Amino acid sequence: MADIKREIERKYESDDTGLPDLTAVAGVASVADQGVVHLDATYYDTADERLAASGITLRRRTGGSDAGWHLKLPVAPGEREEIHAPLSDTLPDELTALVRSRVRGAALVPVVRLRQDRDLRHLLDRKGRLLAEAGLDTVHAERLSGGVGETRWTEIEVELADGGDPALLDTVERQLREAGVRPAAHSSKLARALAETAPDRTRSPAPTGDPVTAGDHVLAYLRRQRDAIVELDPAVRRDAEDSVHSMRVATRRLRSTLKSFRSVLDRSVTDPIGAELKWLAGVLGADRDREVLTERLTAALDEVPDDLVHGPVAARLRQWSGAEHGSARARLIAVLDSHRYLALLDGLDALLADPPLREAAGKKPAKVLAEALRKDVRKVSALVTRALETAPGTDRDVALHEARKKAKRTRYAAEAAGPALGKPAKSLVKSMKALQKRLGEHQDSVMARVTLRELAAVAHAAGEDTFTYGLLHERERCRAVDVESALPAFWDGVKDAATAL
Repeated sequence: MADIKREIERKYESDDTGLPDLTAVAGVASVADQGVVHLDATYYDTADERLAASGITLRRRTGGSDAGWHLKLPVAPGEREEIHAPLSDTLPDELTALVRSRVRGAALVPVVRLRQDRDLRHLLDRKGRLLAEAGLDTVHAERLSGGVGETRWTEIEVELADGGDPALLDTVERQLREAGVRPAAHSSKLARALAETAPDRTRSPAPTGDPVTAGDHVLAYLRRQRDAIVELDPAVRRDAEDSVHSMRVATRRLRSTLKSFRSVLDRSVTDPIGAELKWLAGVLGADRDREVLTERLTAALDEVPDDLVHGPVAARLRQWSGAEHGSARARLIAVLDSHRYLALLDGLDALLADPPLREAAGKKPAKVLAEALRKDVRKVSALVTRALETAPGTDRDVALHEARKKAKRTRYAAEAAGPALGKPAKSLVKSMKALQKRLGEHQDSVMARVTLRELAAVAHAAGEDTFTYGLLHERERCRAVDVESALPAFWDGVKDAATAL
């Protein structure tokens, strides 16, 4: 089982004069000498260094108090999430799974060996509690593959203790700067080792500069969403809070953008990718929908007076939620490990590397993107109008759901166009988000009633009283009626803002 901790550290250049005196740092009562620790680590990456390009490190290290396998994922500048697995001779499956969205089918091979002597100090408060560790590292890096030679240097590393105040690092840095020490040029030892032992080779430059054409703006938005999916993959695998929802949103944004801007990108190329994105969003949605329904039904049950709760309703709801979550999680992890999912990521990479641009892509964005948004708004308007003209019941429920999906797609398209169109696009995002939220409340009520009927059927079969399920069902129906009754006036208020492009 892997252990996870948040690593917050800073690195500094050293001129071999040793570690400056840190006893004068505010809040530090004493500095305890921990002696010299000998560390030996082998870093793994693909042959084209995909992990390093993403700021990720994967290593096997011996020596020190945390020998084992370490995977470090970037969170923010100077902050990484560090995942530990026990020492073994082979790469742990639990760690390789967390980098699968990066490496795809490429092999992970040893690229650098780092041996270092760390002259370690503990910074303590008045009660002897650890505030931070400061070390003077003498490093010997040896290239194992993909480069040549070796290199040596010394550096200072200061790492905050678990639960420590990050402001302490600012205070320590001021003291170090006063002593003539400056921040390191590289973000990690591995980054420096790779740079100083790299072979002469030409890399394809990453896209630079601000978007200019309509195609530039659409591709920039698509690129951000592709990156979000790849970066969220490890968090989804670990069931981190809100990670599934965030990946689903990125997936939907990608698909919506491909559909909304067909004048920019050739749909004969993008439609197959859109179909795969729809599949992935569906898999991600199974778990997210359960979460939403569980929260809604639990809150609704909490509002019911005790004397109106007949039978083990809460227990049934927990059982349903747990069973659904377990099966949805298993399906999701299987999908993230599947060839189909990795092929989708490869397809997105290929699309962005060689986009199928149409003639409109080279034109100024104001006209091209605005026209695409106006087209989406007209579709939203038609769907809302049709829903309002449909008699209450299943057909209206379906029509309102279709209007909600189109409003969401229009919102995402407006987000993509925002940098080019400015305030009108931002206003459209706001109005479509408000409409989406209102119609989403209605759809949640529809799905809650479906679930309540299913739970009631199970309870009835078990000989339990189903009164409370019926009560909750009626309350949900009333909530949906309220949304429908208020929708005409609400839509009139939104419509003007939505058509102001």
